[in-house]
This record gives sequence, structure tokens and C-alpha cells, in this order.
Amino acid sequence: MSVFNNNTLLITGGTGSFGNAVLNRFLTTDIGEIRIFSRDEKKQDDMRHEFQSKLPGVSDKIKFFIGDVRDIASVKNAMHGVDYIFHAAALKQVPSCEFFPLEAVKTNVLGTDNVLTAAIDEGVKTVICLSTDKAAYPVNAMGTSKAMMEKVIVAKSRTVSPDKTKICCTRYGNVMCSRGSVIPLWIEQIKAGKPITITEPKMTRFIMSLDEAVELVLFAFENGTSGDILVQKAPACTIGVLAQAVKELFPSKDEIKVIGIRHGEKIFETLLTNEECAGAIDLGSFYRVPCDKRDLNYDKYFNDGDTKRDTLTEFNSTNTELLNVEQVKAKLLTLQYIRDEIAAWGNK
Repeated sequence: MSVFNNNTLLITGGTGSFGNAVLNRFLTTDIGEIRIFSRDEKKQDDMRHEFQSKLPGVSDKIKFFIGDVRDIASVKNAMHGVDYIFHAAALKQVPSCEFFPLEAVKTNVLGTDNVLTAAIDEGVKTVICLSTDKAAYPVNAMGTSKAMMEKVIVAKSRTVSPDKTKICCTRYGNVMCSRGSVIPLWIEQIKAGKPITITEPKMTRFIMSLDEAVELVLFAFENGTSGDILVQKAPACTIGVLAQAVKELFPSKDEIKVIGIRHGEKIFETLLTNEECAGAIDLGSFYRVPCDKRDLNYDKYFNDGDTKRDTLTEFNSTNTELLNVEQVKAKLLTLQYIRDEIAAWGNK
């Protein structure tokens, strides 16, 4: 029996990599229905045909809804009878958000508020929202919009009883081989006989698989308290090491070409800030950042203060486990996408 036994799950932005991973994971279980909500009819049609071909016996469990999280009416239209929501819809590309920051605000901030408002109105039991390491100490428009998204999530959790709607947030780093990520680009460059282009070899990034991203969301779903931000401890590597690992898996005589840091990029990313460490809880493989339940009346703290602080320290992509080339190659080889591409490379 799955955690979604005979229930209805809605995935916003469901045609993306995360939505596909959830479908592959749960469609063959006893889940009642999975609703895919997105604004791209072509991607929905492609997904419909893919799963009708791949899993014909259960593909009728997938229901598709055209809409945009920016439009609360279309969100509400997809939410009748929904038990749980995974909110993955977002603008995620750092450079494009730098050039169109208000578009990031409309989708990532206002869109999230629409989803949560509609979920509360419809009596949805649990909403898990997906955030990013770029929301911690943000320096770019995408990260800033996601940081504001997290604030909206935490604030909204204070307005509704968790017995009615539990609202949690997950924060994680780069998902390897997800749509728009750099590894598929490098593979295409190698196939075309071109050099791999990287921004800065010493730049560090957290890396995780799509399956690990799904596991984090499920951990929040099963263990989170309303208002929590759940963080998965992840290893990291330098961009130079990641590029070299890809180059060794897909042997190429072309050199690695450094093209410089793009708009809005950081040298390293943070998953848990020093400020959050004051109240964060170490759960082994995860960190839990609970909602600050204090209200706006600070007068009562003048006489009854609380100076207690946790001993945790900032968790970023320089002080986590840093993987070497062989370790990164081993992690890449756990991905079906990489194995399929290697097989095709060997048969060319």
C-alpha cells in the first residue's frame, strides 16, 4: 500500500522532470489519480502518449489540466477533490530570470500564493512546495523570488490549522540531468564534436538525482510539520570535476572550454544558512527548519527572552562532502538517462 492509497495527487508544473519522476514512481501503485497541471499543451500531449505507450494498464489514472499558477481560477478548476499537492511549477533558469525578474515574481511568488490559497479553500490535506538552494543568501532574481516564495509558504502555514491543510517546503540543489540542466548540454556538445563549455571550474554545486529529489519531497510529506522547510544533506563537486566525469564517460578528444560566469551565478550555493541554524534540527540525512511561531507582539520577550541557539553551522557546497571524478562518475551511472546515452554512444 502506497502513502497515496486511493487518493488524488496534483502536481503543478507536472510535465517537468520532477512530475515525470513522480509518475514513474507511483502510477503503478494503488494511487487513485495523478493530476498534471501545466500551461504547455504540447508537453502534456507528449506525456499522455508516452505513458499510454509505456504503462497502458494504468495511464488512465493520469488526468491533464491546462492552466497557469498565475491564474487562480485555473488553479481552483484543477483542485476539486484533490487530497495532496506537489507544487513544482516555477521559473528556474537563473539567466532568464535575471532579464525578466517580474516574470519570476509572478510565477514563483504570486503563483505559489495562488496554489496555497486555492488548496486551503478546497480543503487539500497536504501541500509540499519545491524550493532551491538559490533561495538561501540569494544574489539573483530566481533565488530571490524563491526566497520570497519560502516566506509566503511559511506565512501561509500560520493562517490555517495543520489539521486542515499542512504546508511544507523542500529545498535542494542541482538535480542531475533534469530538464534544462547542464549535463545533457555537455553530452550534446560531445556528440557534435564540440568542446564542453563550463562557466568556472572551481565553482561548486550540490548534486542529487531525481529519485533523491522525490525522496526529499516524500520525507517532507510523511514527516514534516506545517511551516517546515526540509533540507536534504547532499554531496557536491566542482564544475570542473563534473565536466571531467562526463568527458570520461563519453570519451572526447575536445578540450574543456571555460566561458566565464553567467548572469546571477554564485561561486558556491547554500542549503542551510547560518541564521537558520539558530533553530534548525539535525535529522541525520536531513535538516528541519521549523516555522518561527512567534507573533508580532515582541513586548513579551523583553521580560522573558530566549537566547538559546542550536550549535549547527551553515551547510553549503564547500563544506559538504566534495566528490572526486570517480565518485561523480559512479553517481552519474546510477541514472537511467546516462546509461541510455552511453549505450547509444557505444552503438554509434
